[in-house]
Amino acid sequence: MGGEIKSGRVGIALTAVALGGFGIGTSEFAAMGLLPEMAGTLHVSIPSMGYGISAYALGVVVGAPLITALTARLDRKILLLGLMVAFLVGNGLSAIAPNAPLVYLARFIAGLPHGAYFGIASVVAARLVTPARAGRAVAGVMMGLTVSNIIGVPVATAVGQHLHWRAAYGMIAAIGLLTIVAVHFLVPLVPAAAHATVRTELGAFRRPQVWFALLTGIVGFGGMFAVYSYVSPTLTEVSGLPAGGVPWVLAVFGVGMTAGTLLGGRLADHSIMGTLLGGMIGMLAVLVLFATTAQYIPAAIALIFLIGVACQVIGTALTMRLMAVSPDAPALAASSNHSALNLANAAGAWLGGVVIAAGHGYLATAWVGAVLSVAGLVVLSVSRMMERAQPPLAAGLPAARTGS
Repeated sequence: MGGEIKSGRVGIALTAVALGGFGIGTSEFAAMGLLPEMAGTLHVSIPSMGYGISAYALGVVVGAPLITALTARLDRKILLLGLMVAFLVGNGLSAIAPNAPLVYLARFIAGLPHGAYFGIASVVAARLVTPARAGRAVAGVMMGLTVSNIIGVPVATAVGQHLHWRAAYGMIAAIGLLTIVAVHFLVPLVPAAAHATVRTELGAFRRPQVWFALLTGIVGFGGMFAVYSYVSPTLTEVSGLPAGGVPWVLAVFGVGMTAGTLLGGRLADHSIMGTLLGGMIGMLAVLVLFATTAQYIPAAIALIFLIGVACQVIGTALTMRLMAVSPDAPALAASSNHSALNLANAAGAWLGGVVIAAGHGYLATAWVGAVLSVAGLVVLSVSRMMERAQPPLAAGLPAARTGS
């Protein structure tokens, strides 16, 4: 597929697809900064308004495998357009929903296309380039998600605080509309694989290596979320950072994610498994350092940047790994990665809250994260040992580079 359009147009097409990732990332994370405004307007408590975040995550978990499997025969470009229409509808409804229950429903709808979009976009990106550049192409798509944490989320939060939270969701819906136009005109048709059916897509879940990779994501990313979920009070109450500095540090995290995406894509083109192992070890080291030195502001800021780098090195490599170990259903495998990461979000935040509630302090979340990183390394090591004991996969999407 990569040879069917000029290289310059490949970059333009990938940018159009990444724009959708930018919108999705903004939609997902902006809600966390707008909860007080939403709760006040809708006359509910902030914790109750937090159910909207849970509804979105549930939409991701449900939508990723279901949509990807049921649309197995649909052209990949057409599917991307359909997913962005659902994104537009979900965020448009979020902007006009008159009460909290309807906001929850709107957020669930907005979450449905999340995982499927990134999974399909990853497949499209890999199909538009040569196999040797597949990792960098997938990383390019994921750049939209990381840049949203630098630009989209702060802007949406500012719009919500100074105008109205409904205006913020209206802005996000407009990004969805812009993406639809860009994908329609700039992305070529990418036919589904000739053998693709609902059965072949769901067949990905019969592969043990797919489950190992998903479990690695749930456990390994759970460590990052254990820390990130409580990063604001950690910075203000432990590091001593003024509250006004927190948004800037979160932007630093976004810069780290962007750097990690670029690095992870290049490293994965050389060795997917090696990148995963290196990223998990790096995450473990950074979390231990955070647990022991985050009481100092410069150290805390530098380590939050490195957490962002490590998490996206792991995330990019995990997407490539799932596509590699399920060459006959790469879209479903890659989409399911986002379901796994949303489960990691829930698990990490819960475990972090448990240790804080037990009186161990905010830095204890980093030790929780370190333990989860070790568990992720164990899962990854078992996966690698089992893979070496079995015959290699038949040639497929970047399967040739799964080894270390």
